[in-house]
Amino acid sequence: MTSAVLDASAVLALVRDEPGGDKVIEHVGRAAISAVNLHEVVKELLISGLEEPMIRELLGELRLDVRPHDLEAAYAAAALHKQTKEFGRGLGDRSCLALALSLGVPAFTTDSEWRKVKVKGLKIEHLR
Repeated sequence: MTSAVLDASAVLALVRDEPGGDKVIEHVGRAAISAVNLHEVVKELLISGLEEPMIRELLGELRLDVRPHDLEAAYAAAALHKQTKEFGRGLGDRSCLALALSLGVPAFTTDSEWRKVKVKGLKIEHLR
């Protein structure tokens, strides 16, 4: 059963051993992530110098349930635009939030700006 949805910052905090990453460990093997957010994680790890095979191995150990950003996900993320635009939330953030809403589990992030986002039924776990 899915216990949380991770945004890119939560995954990066875990794999980089940054503050807040320790709070993600208990969700390894039970966390979901949007393919949009996974893209952000992979991009950041490539920029930091890791090679793709190492990234695949590292992320594979997390056993993330990668969810596609398909037609329904696109509509759900777009529906959050009005409630999140004043806080500068982009596609990746809305994709994560929409997935958390649809699964009824908290969204994990290290982004303090998410504290301003208020959406009925949405639970956000701030890791720092």
